[in-house]
Amino acid sequence: MSDHGQRTRNVPVVDERTDAELVEAARSGDDEAYGQLVRRHQDGLYRHAVRMVGEGDADDLVQEALLRGYDRLDDCRHPDRVGGWLFRIVSTICKDHLKSPRRSRDSVRLDADDTPTLVDDRPGAGDRAERSLVRDELEDALAALGPDKREAFLLKHLEGYTYREMAELLDASVPALKMRVHRARAELRDLLDGYAEKGAGLGPSRARPVTGAALAAAAV
Repeated sequence: MSDHGQRTRNVPVVDERTDAELVEAARSGDDEAYGQLVRRHQDGLYRHAVRMVGEGDADDLVQEALLRGYDRLDDCRHPDRVGGWLFRIVSTICKDHLKSPRRSRDSVRLDADDTPTLVDDRPGAGDRAERSLVRDELEDALAALGPDKREAFLLKHLEGYTYREMAELLDASVPALKMRVHRARAELRDLLDGYAEKGAGLGPSRARPVTGAALAAAAV
């Protein structure tokens, strides 16, 4: 076979069916249709799981959620919004996991780009070492939040969802989600201020680069 033929054969086939069409096909026994739904939505599901529970457990929990989704596909009332339905399954499994005494200690994981707006603008606060410290402290503080408040804060301030979008994803009211985010910010502010006070006694080179005030300003 020519090189051209080999390259053509290896080009992935893009399934142009809508989510709703794929759901209906999967319900009729087309396993490849469900596989396409998984490929279409798994990156966002995995990213949220990592931020909720850490890398150590995220992969297994997402796989569990996708298997549960396959088994319960007939329960999806709005096939055109299957991505949100799968998200709720992942959300439930992650929060149940966080309540388990057997969970991994690696409970929160933030990306390198998750923290820049929370860094104070004083000299040196933006370098790599300081950003790493900021990320570590935010991970510790987020790990101390209850699962519902943690998730609401992550969705609003790190994943960029509106309250209306969050309400649709989580099947919760906008006022309830606003309250979760408000309480999460208050708890994080107290925790980060505590870290700042501890760091202040370690000299300028160890001063903490993020404070509750910075968090409040960035989270408006």
